[in-house]
Amino acid sequence: MYDGQEQPGRNDECWCGSGRKYKKCHLAFDERLEELANQGFEVPARSLLKTPEDIEGIKRSAAINIGVLDYVAEHIGPGVTTGEIDRWVYDYTTEHGGIPADLDYEGYPKSVCTSVNEVVCHGIPSDDHMLGEGDIVNVDCSTILDGYFSDSSRMFCIGEVSPERRRLVEETKKAMEAGIAAVKPWGFVGDIGAAVHAHAQSCGFTVVREFGGHGIGHEFHEDPFVSHVAEAGTGMVLVPGLVFTIEPMINAGEQPIDMSDPNGWTVRTADGSDTAQWEVQVVVTEDGCELLSW
Repeated sequence: MYDGQEQPGRNDECWCGSGRKYKKCHLAFDERLEELANQGFEVPARSLLKTPEDIEGIKRSAAINIGVLDYVAEHIGPGVTTGEIDRWVYDYTTEHGGIPADLDYEGYPKSVCTSVNEVVCHGIPSDDHMLGEGDIVNVDCSTILDGYFSDSSRMFCIGEVSPERRRLVEETKKAMEAGIAAVKPWGFVGDIGAAVHAHAQSCGFTVVREFGGHGIGHEFHEDPFVSHVAEAGTGMVLVPGLVFTIEPMINAGEQPIDMSDPNGWTVRTADGSDTAQWEVQVVVTEDGCELLSW
């Protein structure tokens, strides 16, 4: 087969674990992928496609991740430190049977990323960083439950924020929603980035190129990489069962970023302008996509 894996016989059990015969399950599906691969399109390996059982496992993980962000939404405000947010995330996740996927990932020291104002991503929580009136902050958390990974983030406006900051937060969410709307079965990953980029540009904003969405489910980061500045009709084919995040990082100012922080993680806008990010996790379906974590 196109992905180098063995193809079952027509009357063998299907590779997806459904228990059905291959000819009644994924044979026609695989033949379509094989044809696309032969035409030169980038198609996902079958190992990247999630079964109904996988999706249910991811949803159970996502229920914790969503609950964490709901808890943050109820408690965040002026005077809260980002270190407190980290403890909320750790306590809520573990009390519900999960593991914070961020903690110790490639050496990352905390359970969540808290990115405030000009911080693009990977802001490290600290008891010394108190949120103040007018700040905007992205809280990005990921959960492991029974081997399944979920991932999402939200923006929070702290107290009364400026109209400019509120507009950035709101339009970034709309850009993400445009990306979600662009997910169509047998379309392309590039369709997502084109939709996100078009909306951001229409608002006079710029989109970070170095970071993007990613496949996720059995691992924290899987293929494909989901660029938010890609061209429509490019990239991997959006095959039903493919799970990934859409998480645009959008700057109020210029696009360049600064990755020179000595902690090795925190990324900022190079010009010090504000930035915002929203993230959801989706699965491609036969008629569009389904949100798994938000």
